[in-house]
Amino acid sequence: MKNRGKYYLTTAIAYASGKPHIGNTYEIVLADAIARYRRLQGYDVFFMTGTDEHGQKVEQKAAAEGITPQEFVDRVASNIKNAYDLMNVSYNKFIRTTDEDHMKSVQHIFTKLYKQGDIYKGAYEGLYCVPCESFFTESQLVDGKCPDCGRPVIKAQEEAYFFKMSKYQQRLIDHIEAHPEFIQPEARKREMINNFLKPGLQDLCVSRSSFTWGIPVEFDPKHVVYVWMDALNNYITGIGYDGENSTDQYHYLWPADLHLIGKDILRFHTIYWPIFLMAMGEPLPKQVFGHPWMLMNNDKMSKSKGNLIYADEMVDRFGVDAVRYFMLHEMPFASDGNITYPLFLARYNGDLANVLGNLVNRTLAMQQKYFGSTLQPQGEITVLDQELINMALSTVKAVDTCMVDLHIADAIEAVMELTRRCNKYIDETTPWALAKDESQKARLGSVLYNLLEAIRFIGTLFAAYLPGTSEAILNQLGVAEENRGLDSLESFGLLQAGDQIGEAIALFQRADEKKILAEIDARDEAILKEKEKAAKAAEKAKAEAAKAKEAGEAAPAKAQITIDDFDKIELKVGEVLECQRVEKSKKLLCSKVKIGNEVRQIVSGIAKWYTPEEMVGKKVIVVTNLAPAKLAGTLSEGMILCAEDAEGNVCVLKPEKDYPAGSIVS
Repeated sequence: MKNRGKYYLTTAIAYASGKPHIGNTYEIVLADAIARYRRLQGYDVFFMTGTDEHGQKVEQKAAAEGITPQEFVDRVASNIKNAYDLMNVSYNKFIRTTDEDHMKSVQHIFTKLYKQGDIYKGAYEGLYCVPCESFFTESQLVDGKCPDCGRPVIKAQEEAYFFKMSKYQQRLIDHIEAHPEFIQPEARKREMINNFLKPGLQDLCVSRSSFTWGIPVEFDPKHVVYVWMDALNNYITGIGYDGENSTDQYHYLWPADLHLIGKDILRFHTIYWPIFLMAMGEPLPKQVFGHPWMLMNNDKMSKSKGNLIYADEMVDRFGVDAVRYFMLHEMPFASDGNITYPLFLARYNGDLANVLGNLVNRTLAMQQKYFGSTLQPQGEITVLDQELINMALSTVKAVDTCMVDLHIADAIEAVMELTRRCNKYIDETTPWALAKDESQKARLGSVLYNLLEAIRFIGTLFAAYLPGTSEAILNQLGVAEENRGLDSLESFGLLQAGDQIGEAIALFQRADEKKILAEIDARDEAILKEKEKAAKAAEKAKAEAAKAKEAGEAAPAKAQITIDDFDKIELKVGEVLECQRVEKSKKLLCSKVKIGNEVRQIVSGIAKWYTPEEMVGKKVIVVTNLAPAKLAGTLSEGMILCAEDAEGNVCVLKPEKDYPAGSIVS
């Protein structure tokens, strides 16, 4: 196979916050299809993916579980990698942003940009989305909420370093205009230019000082590098970038041929990332493709909505390639796709079991029945034969055109059209009728030859999308490994008379749609009942506690705990720096509490007993590993401990001596 040179492909690195659902997994399968196709063409492909493991959200989730952030991300990264391996993804490298070489390179990049004047120190006050770890201006919000995820934002203020985005703004616009292929699809490019670049870029916050789980800034370690300056650089650090000490691999592979990312993070990859590269003096990637989302019942998947489907559940029922097929076939080029179990089952039975599986199985079965394992000569080519041959050859070209333009669903459909044409060819040539006439034996052998050779085209072309199925088809046909590239499809006739053909093996078993849907409905109903039961129990407990308090009864004693249970609670001394009332609440105060080198926002129901002014300067005891929660729409990142007397009066607990903020309480 001719070597066509390098092809460097990346995906966005998955945020290490939890198990990826099928919508998250779509991107990695899409990238794998592209990587596999390029390998079939003869390219030296390097395909990189991985995990983004720093940030406030990870720190909070780890604290809620009572483990270190490193322990948390080790577990989640392993789960994500396992999910990718389950889907038969052929990545060359799985990078983690906690890798030592990545962290050192990011520190060097940050220092370089600071020394050359692109980064400066300042203070940030703005609207912050904790899940997205992004700051926004008032005008960027949508209905007062985060424009990316739709969740509420909070006011935040902290010392930070900033990158001078506007310095490179016009240069980036010029690059986009000179390289129309740089941002795809076209609608996404217009969105980036009209919504972000033309209105003008604000300087970008590139460090945080209110939490510690991140890469420390080399010359100012109380700051950690902010997520985008950290995560985006993986595309070069993962292949050996380190300034003047960059490896030969980096110089060979960079610039990337394709960054494949979700449309929701397109802004970071087509504005922030290119500008960082310009500042570093490095080439820009050749193309950034913002793919659409996979929806569940036409709604974005999310844990809070309870509408998640996980790839491993689908694989357990239907197999890896069936799940890959649905993901790739049902996602349009520029608009969102949709998944439901009825849609999946219809596609599984219709395309995979009835069309593809049936074609391969019955053709091989007829070959074995009429001629055994030995392939017969092609013989005279009729008009019907030539139509099939022409379609096989034209399908190769159609698939290539689609793949160049990243129309993956159309490429798969082109192969399925050839599959349908083969089934029609069987109906037109009626091999079973030919078998009854001894004088038609040569014609029967020719018909089966044409079918088996067309199936070779199908098996080879499906290698990018359904690798396991492709391998099974080509193994049954006895095709040698060296004849499985796209160059083997330049002509029709690779199989030779006398070649030995294998036994028919079923590729896809038809699914019992009614039975499976009934099982899924029963499962979902059971889950819903459990949720309702838990909600009722919680409401009952809340009502009983309120009733007891109103009656002046002492709260019931709680169950005993062990020292191990108590050891899970992290208590520290905090100092209240700021305090204000929470809007729309008469009971709540919102305090900014310094705990060591970080500042947390904590909401407490103490407004009846303390004014904001009285709280400022107080030393308090804080539960620091309590899971973050929202009270009256305001994020609370811990709990201030209080005591309550029999009359319900409350006082804040404080250390007896003036210990510094951050001191551990044990």
